[in-house]
Amino acid sequence: MASLETTLTLIGGPTVLMELSGLRLLTDPTFDEPGEYEARGIVLEKKSGPALSADQLGVFDAVLLSHDQHFDNLDRMGREVMQRAKNIFTTPVGAKRLGGSATGLVPWETVHLDGSNGQRIYITGTPARHGPVGIEPIAGEVTGFLLGLNEPGDAIYVTGDTVWYEGVAEVARRFQPRLVMLFAGSAKPRGPFHLTMDNNDAIETAHAFAQAKIVAIHNEGWGHFTESQADVILAFGTLGLAARLQTLERGRPTQILL
Repeated sequence: MASLETTLTLIGGPTVLMELSGLRLLTDPTFDEPGEYEARGIVLEKKSGPALSADQLGVFDAVLLSHDQHFDNLDRMGREVMQRAKNIFTTPVGAKRLGGSATGLVPWETVHLDGSNGQRIYITGTPARHGPVGIEPIAGEVTGFLLGLNEPGDAIYVTGDTVWYEGVAEVARRFQPRLVMLFAGSAKPRGPFHLTMDNNDAIETAHAFAQAKIVAIHNEGWGHFTESQADVILAFGTLGLAARLQTLERGRPTQILL
């Protein structure tokens, strides 16, 4: 299997600029400055602004939006930035709300995107559950994404906001991506249960995708995250997984050989 290189730039929270074979993809756009957001009786506090401004971002080919209904995945400025994309991939219900260039993907549905350089990338929707069993009517629909170059799912898996559950395990049974970018932070905006992966979930995911490098994001910048990047590093180091964990520094492009 030929080596593959990607460059990831962490902008903040769940927002990463991914450069893969000449294509530039943006995950869950959040570009607002610090502030508070209130929705359905829950107040979310954003503690840090983006490491790159919308003007510094440059041109990108597509947005991979795990869901549109939560401010820590799509804030006000993020919505403006997203309109610059010719392609937006998200959940079916999110695509209906957003309209325009948004395409909804159900789990295991694959579409392709052709970049200006002629490179084709396959984008596959994956199952995700934004918290414990029964959370769906509260948290809403969420999706993850598999990216492939030679075939669907052979490059990168972006989990989106999900916990470890049978849906993520099924992704591991079907595909062998080289990199897993998991949304961690153990978010707890509603009580004593987490809505994104905690360290235990991250470790389960690492073992399920035994050949993949791991990047943990969505664990800084917001007040409802209860586990940090340092916590992930400590957990992986304690269990002998440190060599598989690739950390990102806000605003600094990181090249990863896959």
